[in-house]
Amino acid sequence: MSAQEVARQSAEAMWAEDRASQALGMRIVEVGPGRAVLAMRVREDMVNGHAIGHGGLTFALADSAFAFACNSYGRRTVAAGAEIRFRAPTRLHDELVATAVERTRAGREGVYDVTVRVGDAVVAELVGHAREIGGSLLDG
Repeated sequence: MSAQEVARQSAEAMWAEDRASQALGMRIVEVGPGRAVLAMRVREDMVNGHAIGHGGLTFALADSAFAFACNSYGRRTVAAGAEIRFRAPTRLHDELVATAVERTRAGREGVYDVTVRVGDAVVAELVGHAREIGGSLLDG
């Protein structure tokens, strides 16, 4: 199986069980080895008391993109830590697009950079640290 096919099948297996990402209306745009792009529209129930998109939900999108990228090799992997920087507010009806790209991977650990954009504007940047926990996403 090609690396791209492993990434695709891994994403399908994860998505089937990812109730949180589904409930938030996220969509997988693209996956590949060490890479994932997810999108989510800011809904009325995602806006905070300042009439801007809730930062925790921007984080959730970035975290989900990170998860699909670090699991793209078919090996069960979880976040060991993550840090996010908010660069600009999001607004009701904005289409957020999170692009996760592997920076490094060695042994059972990896580091991933995630950029969240609205159009061409960067609204958040996340650095995620991943750790493989054993097992395969592709086991029958």
